[in-house]
Amino acid sequence: MKRTMIAAAIAATALVSAPAMADLDLAKKSGCLACHSVDAKVVGPSWKDIAAKGESREVIIESIAKGSKGKWTAQTGGVPMPPYSPRVSDENIAILADFIIGLK
Repeated sequence: MKRTMIAAAIAATALVSAPAMADLDLAKKSGCLACHSVDAKVVGPSWKDIAAKGESREVIIESIAKGSKGKWTAQTGGVPMPPYSPRVSDENIAILADFIIGLK
């Protein structure tokens, strides 16, 4: 499983622009790549799928900060997303949300 996540992370780097690489690095440091990738479901949905759902920036920020459950049951089998606040700063959570939204 770990090799699959690493391979997905490496593949994801080819799909984002150079400025977004810093955001992808932040996602990696924050632990996001354990369950997500840019374009493929890992444990949670891909960030492109999240962006395509069209949720507002505020909703995505809240999901990252407080965690979520039930939004992606079909894709995750009901595995909840844990809260990332305060482990990840509010500023970095906003950066991650903007990165996800930018993948539309």
